[in-house]
Amino acid sequence: MQLPFDDWLAPPVRHVPSPNFDERPAGSTIEALIVHAISLPPGVYGGNHIEALFRNRLDADAHPYFRDVASMRVSAHFLIDRAGEVTQFVAIGKRAWHAGESCCLGRQRVNDFSIGVELEGCDHESFTMAQYVSLASLIRGLRMEYPVLDDNRLFGHSDIAPGRKTDPGPFFDWKRLKDLLNR
Repeated sequence: MQLPFDDWLAPPVRHVPSPNFDERPAGSTIEALIVHAISLPPGVYGGNHIEALFRNRLDADAHPYFRDVASMRVSAHFLIDRAGEVTQFVAIGKRAWHAGESCCLGRQRVNDFSIGVELEGCDHESFTMAQYVSLASLIRGLRMEYPVLDDNRLFGHSDIAPGRKTDPGPFFDWKRLKDLLNR
């Protein structure tokens, strides 16, 4: 994946801008990449519900679960769906609202210095090979601009918010990802 760094990646990455972002603090740099998992409703894949959530357009009446999350103002820089398609919601240079209350590399306010990548999935199912391939390609491209994003700077949401978050969950295969990254 060729990545020109104007903050929005080139096609085939889809661009679906989210309003849920703000400026990173002055002088902040990208120091970590956080892997998340999301499905709406939980365990259901496909459709546009994640996109709607990240754009503040989720219909609270479309599913009982949505009543609890439709008012949330969240986003991520990227989403990788089950087929491996990558969608970008927030420019890399901006602060996406993905990590919440968390701690990484000994620091709070993880959104200030991280890139958030959501995988369409859940804690109790495996992710697809297409997702791993796309995630590895995305990370390799990001490393060209941010070489600090080595294997020691890749974290799961559960790593930075233990006890509060469980994603990407026990079915996420970190070894598979690292093998693909180091080919």
